[in-house]
Amino acid sequence: MKDRADIRRAVHKRIRRKVQGTGARPRLAIYRSLNHIYAQIIDDEAGRTIAAASTTEKDLRGATGGNVEAAARVGRAIAERALSKGVESVVFDRGGYRYHGRVKALADAAREAGLNRAEAAAAAAAGNQE
Repeated sequence: MKDRADIRRAVHKRIRRKVQGTGARPRLAIYRSLNHIYAQIIDDEAGRTIAAASTTEKDLRGATGGNVEAAARVGRAIAERALSKGVESVVFDRGGYRYHGRVKALADAAREAGLNRAEAAAAAAAGNQE
């Protein structure tokens, strides 16, 4: 019997075999704990973190860091920091977590703040054609 953390680590390993961040399109990696959520934009080829944001930072901390509103604040912050560094498009790495709740809120807020704008426009155009 495996616990939930072991299963998540196995899923994360499987995802990381497929998802690689490059200089042109770095990886947006998410880590979620019970009390906080963390996001990093990583260039795997160079092995460096381009931008990071989390609910442990003073200006992003609210009443709690473990809710959907806090995740949305982190998503907006990471998008602003990425855009200021010249990163407009990223590969999303959900870190083995289900795309639901805080993870989804962070990703949606980052998109609304300007990350992956070309993909959002293409998806909207495809939705209008159907």
